[in-house]
Amino acid sequence: MSTVITPPIPSVPPTSQNTKADQADPPEVSLMQLTSIDQAEALGQPIPCRTFDPEVFFAETPADVEYAKSLCGTCPVKEACLSGALERREPWGVWGGELFVQGVIVARKRPRGRPRKTEVAA
Repeated sequence: MSTVITPPIPSVPPTSQNTKADQADPPEVSLMQLTSIDQAEALGQPIPCRTFDPEVFFAETPADVEYAKSLCGTCPVKEACLSGALERREPWGVWGGELFVQGVIVARKRPRGRPRKTEVAA
């Protein structure tokens, strides 16, 4: 058996220079400039993607996708969400009221399956 000896960590006596720095609050660090979401929540404005089930914003059916897009219509940070999704090249989902499929904004989601060969009479 071998014993590992670690040297003790030297303690730094407090001085007037490092106590002021220790007492100061650490600077706020925002992740990808998303402080607007935190500010909106602090003001009591609801953020739909944090209020509703996140699965809604990654839905498969066209009706559910349109519902998610409608929820984004009232979001106070809609523009910041959309610009962030474009910057990150989100592969899919509803971001900022727009539908992303393979990293590109598309107008509508097609239903699953093959399209009909002939038009259906209404």
